[in-house]
Amino acid sequence: MAYQLVGYAVFLPLAGFLFNGLLGRALKSEKLVGWIGSATVGAGFVIACMIFFQMLGSPPGERSHIVAVFPWITAGSLSVGFSYQVDQLSVLMMLIVTGVGFLIHVYSIGYMHGDRGFWRFFTYMNLFIFAMLNLVMADNFLLLFLGWEGVGLCSYLLIGFWYEKKFEKGTTADAAKKAFIVNRVGDFGFLIGMFLIFETFGSLSFQSVFAQASMLPTGSSVIFWVTLALFFGATGKSAQIPLFVWLPDAMAGPTPVSALIHAATMVTAGVYMVARCSILFVLAPATMEIVAIVGAVTALFAASIGLVQNDIKKVLAYSTISQLGYMFLGLGVGAFAAGVFHVLTHAFFKALLFLASGAVIHALHEEQDIRKMGGLREHLPVTYRTFLIGAIAIAGIPPLAGFFSKDEILWRAFSSGHWALWLVGFAGAGLTAFYMFRLVSLTFDGERRWRADAHPHEASATMTVPLIILAMLSVIGGFVGIPASLGGGNSIEHWLEPVFERANDKLTLLPHSVEPAEYILMGLSVAIALGGIMLARSWYLRRKEIPERIEAQKPAWYMVLLNKYYVDEIYDAAIVTPTIKGSEVLLWKIIDVRVIDWLVNAVAKALAAVSRAARLVQTGVAQNYVFVFLLGVVAVLGWLIAK
Repeated sequence: MAYQLVGYAVFLPLAGFLFNGLLGRALKSEKLVGWIGSATVGAGFVIACMIFFQMLGSPPGERSHIVAVFPWITAGSLSVGFSYQVDQLSVLMMLIVTGVGFLIHVYSIGYMHGDRGFWRFFTYMNLFIFAMLNLVMADNFLLLFLGWEGVGLCSYLLIGFWYEKKFEKGTTADAAKKAFIVNRVGDFGFLIGMFLIFETFGSLSFQSVFAQASMLPTGSSVIFWVTLALFFGATGKSAQIPLFVWLPDAMAGPTPVSALIHAATMVTAGVYMVARCSILFVLAPATMEIVAIVGAVTALFAASIGLVQNDIKKVLAYSTISQLGYMFLGLGVGAFAAGVFHVLTHAFFKALLFLASGAVIHALHEEQDIRKMGGLREHLPVTYRTFLIGAIAIAGIPPLAGFFSKDEILWRAFSSGHWALWLVGFAGAGLTAFYMFRLVSLTFDGERRWRADAHPHEASATMTVPLIILAMLSVIGGFVGIPASLGGGNSIEHWLEPVFERANDKLTLLPHSVEPAEYILMGLSVAIALGGIMLARSWYLRRKEIPERIEAQKPAWYMVLLNKYYVDEIYDAAIVTPTIKGSEVLLWKIIDVRVIDWLVNAVAKALAAVSRAARLVQTGVAQNYVFVFLLGVVAVLGWLIAK
């Protein structure tokens, strides 16, 4: 059975990691290293397809399987196996991770050509895929956490890959450390949640925990704290308020890394975890409200920052944070399938946008400032057309993929009674369309603003073919979720229905068949997206004096957005600097110097004093030794007589 091959799909990237890690430097062959790294991920995608098609041919009740690889940990009442859960949700995520990951690996062969760390890059990339597959395929919280920490480690290695390269406020190594530390803050919340789960349910297995949880009443205080802790962990991995600050700085890494982190792996981990734990979250309505509010606010907050950023990858980074906010908005209002659907479509168009931006950067000799681009459409025709498709998709224009998934989330938010959150998401959709077509206009249209010595040309086939495939997926990928109101069957929702059955049974949802209202909201969504597109094209192609005047005058709102609401500065002032200063004064000058050093020195001095006293006994005079010996004999005899 294809299900039994799941272990091979997970461990093949590990084999690629070991091969390239041990032999890559000695091979001195980029092609061999690159194609081995890519082939191990591609083989995993083939296995995922085999499992998927076998599932399609099986009755719905027989599509979930546990595949035990080997026993892992047994300690007291804790028993955890290295086992994988093969069901509709995990297989969908497996297809995304290996499919999009394979295209990014192939693209990297061309993008990283000539880099002295080529073998090291593919070593880290393969390890990244292995960790992410363990995360999404795990059948228990501990194995999920192993993958969770694995992607955190790999993100650190890949963001800081060019560790000597200067980046904004330091080097790429500083950006990597920032990502690692911020994620550790979120991971502490995940650990607390996991401890509470084991204390409450006596198990870390999904099957056992979710079965017991489904018997609990809604509103349990323990479940509230469990889900709140888990969601705090998700805000770290999936870059939501307040732990989003690491993701924009993650742009310091090579562009394929940005694509892998933003589209196929790390940032979707938090969304997947909340979706997987749907039964726990629906038992805590207060947490669901928090998830929805944080998601909606993050979507609008990040979109507003993206309006004025000038680094091509930074704009896409803030768009990722915003789109992740939409996913959490969907999860928070109980539209779990819609949230996962947006994970799927976002993987296509965000990987496309990042890889296309990498082709632009590559063509302009590592230039990332969109103010120094322009007029590239005739020089990079494939890159331009594919980037344009990605921009239309993320803007939510039908019939491209982003329209169906984003519209489903907004509709479910409105129909569940969260009208204020719908309005926030609706406004964010307009901002998304504006900043994406500002990006298109400044990068590909208008006059040429790049250096005279730049001679931009289209990239090699290893870079353009993945762009074309992802563009096609961005066009047709949404067709699996066409709603009934548009004549579709929302296949992806039906596919995921068994996974979320327990959660849906606990939810009280408003009827999902209010078609007139759905048509109106759909029309408004498209209208605001078109309005954002036309406004961006007007300002940056025909009435350029407007944005130029704003940039020259630097009004307060513009500076706030340009400086990302000064969140990094606030964190530095409120947390980082006091921690450093406090460490210097309290930990170093007081505890280290006055306490620890004093104790160490005191022990040394005491031993020296004892040694000096003991040394007096060693006089070298035999008569003294005989005298001491006799005293000892007398003392022993006296003790025996007294006894």
